[in-house]
Amino acid sequence: MPSRSRENATFRRWIIAWIGGSVLGVANGVIRELAYKKRVGESAANQVSAGSLILLLALYFAALQRRWPVRTNRDALEIGGVWAGLTVLFEFGFGHYVDRKSWAELLDNYNVAEGQLWSLVLLWVVLGPAATRAVAACANVS
Repeated sequence: MPSRSRENATFRRWIIAWIGGSVLGVANGVIRELAYKKRVGESAANQVSAGSLILLLALYFAALQRRWPVRTNRDALEIGGVWAGLTVLFEFGFGHYVDRKSWAELLDNYNVAEGQLWSLVLLWVVLGPAATRAVAACANVS
């Protein structure tokens, strides 16, 4: 049975690692804006960007799981919840106060009926650590 202090250290490391995930998100957005948004249009660019960010985060979660294995599903879901909360705070804080977007414009990113897939990215942020943990556990059993 792992010690509580070891579990807390893993939890803290994963929470600090959110910074790396946010760097991936920002880099993904910059690439979208500079490389293909003008060619494919805003809606398609946002959809491609959502898919590529989910993939990048999956790879990042796998690397984190190898480095600092999360021991329980509960811990993994708690990590995902904290990551999602930090992501939303960053998105709305940066988007409104730095990028000068309106609250309505920021909320539009969650409109799935209009083809916005950002909600799927956040869902992956919540579930990704647990899914990655489960895949790693299956790989270790085989």
